[in-house]
Parts: sequence; C-alpha cells; structure tokens
Amino acid sequence: MGFNTDALHKGVIKDHAFGATITPIYQVSAFAYDTMESLEKVFSGRAGGFAYTRIGNPTVSSFEQRINSLEHGNGAVATASGMFAITIALLNFLSSGDEIISSAGLYGGTIQLFSILKQFGIKVLYASELTPAALDKLYNPNVKAIFAETISNPSLEIINIRELADYAHSKQIPLLVDNTTATPYLVNPIDLGCDVVIHSSSKYINGSADSISGVVIDSGKFKWDYEKFPALAAYKVFGNYSYIARLRKDSWASMGGCLAPLNAYLNIIGLETLGLRMEKICSNARKLAEALSRLKGIKVNYPLLEGNKYKALAEEELKGFGGGILTLRAGSKEKAFKIINSLKTCLVASNIGDVRTLAIYPASTLYLHNTVEEMNAAGVFDDTIRVSVGIEDAEDLIKDFESAIKVANEEQEN
Repeated sequence: MGFNTDALHKGVIKDHAFGATITPIYQVSAFAYDTMESLEKVFSGRAGGFAYTRIGNPTVSSFEQRINSLEHGNGAVATASGMFAITIALLNFLSSGDEIISSAGLYGGTIQLFSILKQFGIKVLYASELTPAALDKLYNPNVKAIFAETISNPSLEIINIRELADYAHSKQIPLLVDNTTATPYLVNPIDLGCDVVIHSSSKYINGSADSISGVVIDSGKFKWDYEKFPALAAYKVFGNYSYIARLRKDSWASMGGCLAPLNAYLNIIGLETLGLRMEKICSNARKLAEALSRLKGIKVNYPLLEGNKYKALAEEELKGFGGGILTLRAGSKEKAFKIINSLKTCLVASNIGDVRTLAIYPASTLYLHNTVEEMNAAGVFDDTIRVSVGIEDAEDLIKDFESAIKVANEEQEN
C-alpha cells in the first residue's frame, strides 16, 4: 500500500478496549497480574505482557511497531530523546578501543556526544566527505561502524546510502543512519542496505513540537561477527534479532532512557499525518529556496537548487524531494540577526520538523560548544541562518523572508 495508507494502518495494534482507534495512553509505572507465577513468566520472557514501563509499555510498543513498519525494520526501540537513541544505538555493540567513521557535517549535539564517547575509549574519525576514497584514508581494523545523517543538519549534504552500505559491508561493519531530516516518507535507508536507522522523533515524526523522543530501528540483516563485536556475543542465540534483543533486554532497559507513554501517544498521532506534512513542507522549502536564491545580498543552500552538487542524488534517492531545511548566508552576524528579527510569520526557535517555520542563528546556539573548525565542517559560519520550513502557505513565507531581507539590505546600505 502507499505511504499514507501504511501510516494509518500498518503495524497497528487493534485489540484496544472499547474499540479505540488509537492505542490509549497507558500512563502507569507497573502492571498487575493475578498471580506471582504469571508475573514471573513475563519477567523471564516466557510469556508476553508488560511488567514495568521502563522496560515496556503498550502505548510505547504501539509507536515502536508503527515506526518499525514504516521504516521496513526488524524491530524498534523508542527512547527518551534523539540523542539517547544515537547513544544507545552505538553503545549496544561498541567496546572501548573501537572507532567510528562519520561525516564531519553533523548536528552540533551529535558532535558533542561523540566527544563524550572518547571518555569511554570510543574514537570518532571524521571524513570531509563520505565516499569510498575518503573512507579508505581513515579505515583501520579498529573501525567498527560508519555513522551518517541522510540529509546533514544544517550543511544539507546528502549521503549515497547504497554506496556507503556496500563499503561498510565490504569491511564487515554496520552502517548506521540518522534519518531524522529525511523521514521514511522520503527514503527508507534499510531498503538501500543500511543496518540501523535512528530518528529524533521529536522532529518531523511528531510534527507538533509537543514531545521529546527518539527511536532505533534495526534491519535485522547485518551478519554480526561475535568475535569482532563481543558486546553482542551473549545474544547470538537470537540470530537476526541479536542486536535488537540486546538493545531491548540489556542496553536500553538498564540505562533507563525509556520513552514516556504520553509522548509515544503524541508521536503516533504525528505519524498518521507524516506523509501529508512532509509533502507540504518539502514543497514549501523548495519554493522558498528558489525565490530567495534570486535575491541579492544572501546565498541560499538547498539540495534541489540548480548547481547544487546533491541535486541529482536527491532526485534519485529522496524521490525528488530536498527535505524541509534550507540555510542562508547573510554576509555577517549582524545582518543575519537583522533578518531573523525582522521575520513576522517565522518563529525564532531551535527545533526542526515543526508545522511552523522556524529560524535560528546556529553558530552561537546549536554550535555554542563546538570549535570553529567543527562548525565550518558542519556548514555553519558566522553569517549562517538555518530555516526549518513549516506548512504555512508558501506565498506568505516568501513575502515574509523577502521583506526581512529587504529591511536588512537597506539598513546595511545606509
């Protein structure tokens, strides 16, 4: 079936009391059983059911099943935030002494996380571009994974997922992809060979900016070498489910980054309109980028603009879409601030994926704790504005930005 049909019906649990069309919010800490024998069986995994919300909850399980279906996965685990999803997805199989190759063009929070991983003996090697030639310069026997963002935020680099997956598998290591900015509506990384998909589901999946959450989806297709990845050795009995089994039963459950039932419920609601929102958001982003690219005094970065190096890949891999983010270079911090402060429809906020259009100056906010070199590698400069486009009427957004840029240009000329 089509994406919007799947978003409404695929993976849906239908045994709700009273015929509820959506899984209710099971806002409880623990679940009672008639006998101790019954509870014992649930804890040991010999019977289905829920015992304690930190390790399982019906509302959270419903969200996991639905996003897993949309991403064509083998199993999913929802987390308290997108950052925890990245953390646990990596710590689930990495050990001290292991290394990761990643794009340098990452979200600032992910770069900060990777600096913390160094304290645990896990090193990240940054590639200027994720091509086989660039990866070969960094690869060594300690490298145990490749990590990338589908559309990097905010540099807007697009990865060739199939090419990356083929390279990773030639080295017997997994490819992990953060698909937050593209969503399963634009691309299913697992279908192109990716092994683990990660989302900050606080963003486009939720859509209304009313809950923080993350999710990890395992493809179940990677052939884990348990000598190379000893962290998973105790779970090899689960075969293709070894990664997700350890994630659920050990790493995630023990570290405690569970998703709240209410937030899971809000994400379920968001999932049902994801396709509709992404189509409108991407359409708006392209129209806004094309309109602003004709103005003087700024430089616009958006994958589908003529001359952009990722245009052909976006048209092929992302079904002709370019995502919902664009960036502007205003020429100076002062002018960037003037543009942002002159916007009327657009909100000044740090999120992406909202139904509302948001703008931010990332250099002194999202990348406050990063070095200048890290910022520049991520496409952030001292005059960069990041715009997360919403579902307003495109004509209104264009007028708003044109007016704000005109004000900034006139002030600069005077």
